[in-house]
Amino acid sequence: MFNIGDKVVYPLHGAGIIEAIEEKSILDEKQSYYIIKMPGEVKVMVPTVKAEDIGVRNIIDKDSALKVIKVLEEESTEMSMNWNKRYRDNMEKMKTGNIYEVADIVRNLSFKQRDKGLSTGEKKMLLNAKQILVSELVLVEDKDKNEIEELVEGKINESYEAHLESIGTAEPIVVGGENTPNIMKKFIPQS
Repeated sequence: MFNIGDKVVYPLHGAGIIEAIEEKSILDEKQSYYIIKMPGEVKVMVPTVKAEDIGVRNIIDKDSALKVIKVLEEESTEMSMNWNKRYRDNMEKMKTGNIYEVADIVRNLSFKQRDKGLSTGEKKMLLNAKQILVSELVLVEDKDKNEIEELVEGKINESYEAHLESIGTAEPIVVGGENTPNIMKKFIPQS
């Protein structure tokens, strides 16, 4: 059970603050609802009896926030090469409401966007995942949205640069040149 003033996360929407608990009659059924104020002046009504079942949870603490930032600093995790499967896998992760999974999605899709670009659906997912991540960190750290966005982008940029260094592609590979990996030479005819 949550109380007025509690900072909570509503999966797929982000973090907000419970402004009220109201009884409403919808379709002739009376229920109590949490009224959650979300970023951007959006308000969401969530039935109190179903809140925990649908994944509403308290925001993380400051120690956990540091661990979330560490996720952004790590190397990307393996994702499917098929964008459709990748999208479905990431959507399942987002539905859990687990902030570590959301941070993993933000990092992985940010890397993918820099490497090869993203489909329209994945671009929207990346924006949504960032919004969810930032909204929770704003409440945890009690900082302004721009500060948290800069922090997230900075950590992703640092880890992406480290990623490029670790795979040795800080410089582009010239296909057909002496730096072309052997596997590529098998599939690309050499003149």
